[in-house]
Amino acid sequence: MTYTMLPKLPNRRKRFFVFPILILLFGLLSFRPWEHRPLLRRSKVVTLPEEPAPLPLASAGEFSVITYNIAGLPEPISSAKTSRASSIARIGNLLNGYDIANVQEDFNYNDELYHGGNGHPYRTTTKGSVLFGDGLNTLSKFPIHDVRRVAWKDCTGPDCLTPKGFSYSRIQLAQDVWIDCYNVHANAENHLKAAAARRNNMEQLSNYIKEHSKGKAVIVMGDFNAYYGAQWDNMHQFIMENGLKDGWTTLRQDDVHPVPSSSFKVMDNLLVTDSCESIDKVLFRNSKDLLLEPDDYWVENKLFVDDRGNPLSDHCAVSLRFRWQLTKP
Repeated sequence: MTYTMLPKLPNRRKRFFVFPILILLFGLLSFRPWEHRPLLRRSKVVTLPEEPAPLPLASAGEFSVITYNIAGLPEPISSAKTSRASSIARIGNLLNGYDIANVQEDFNYNDELYHGGNGHPYRTTTKGSVLFGDGLNTLSKFPIHDVRRVAWKDCTGPDCLTPKGFSYSRIQLAQDVWIDCYNVHANAENHLKAAAARRNNMEQLSNYIKEHSKGKAVIVMGDFNAYYGAQWDNMHQFIMENGLKDGWTTLRQDDVHPVPSSSFKVMDNLLVTDSCESIDKVLFRNSKDLLLEPDDYWVENKLFVDDRGNPLSDHCAVSLRFRWQLTKP
């Protein structure tokens, strides 16, 4: 496929001087001296079980998932408009309504997310603040096993200042019922080199899925920063190679994906609705033993708001409900 690209890259010499300054700035901002942090409601902290509780023996069930880029960069450099500490604490509370949540950009406010009222009994251990962490975490009402974090081999610009990539985990829905869960945050921007890096991200993830999730039921969700409708992205190739379906196209588009176009117009993340494509996606596939049937796809743009109706992040959360069934009960 021929990829038509967007604006040319900034001068490399300029980037050479700018990046070290950004690194120093990000490090200093990690201390957050400017921000009043509300007292966390420690009485609501969940004690995570050292050993998973026994799960029921079941041949069918249902669960809900959500993916949300929570804009957890330090407040002075975050593009979200609301206070980050209080907003992310509120996000943690609202995520309680979902069984499995993948979050991206969970950098400097993980305490607020986890200990500001969130009740998921299983949560991945955060890798740290900006510069050190990948911003990827999973919160679940089902046991999480075998967590692995993989950094991208290719990145551009500020994306190279953190070990962005994807995470892998196995989530146990019932006795002997497992899904492989991937949390993704791909390279941002749409200029020539950024789009090429993102295509490489998708190829790296695709190769990992082929090696580690062969023949398994899979959910891949996160901030892909990519569109089916953009000729410079390779989302069509990614889903075809891995036998994946998209919750949005399955439930809202009659299984029809947008046709790639060189004139594709990128939409503001906060203007996304159920009827248009989002860079935040929930993808899935069945296995010979486990069938996943999607239901109730929603762009949650009315739920994740503050008391004045302002969005809690610079992205909209995307949710999907699944019914699952074993093929051989």
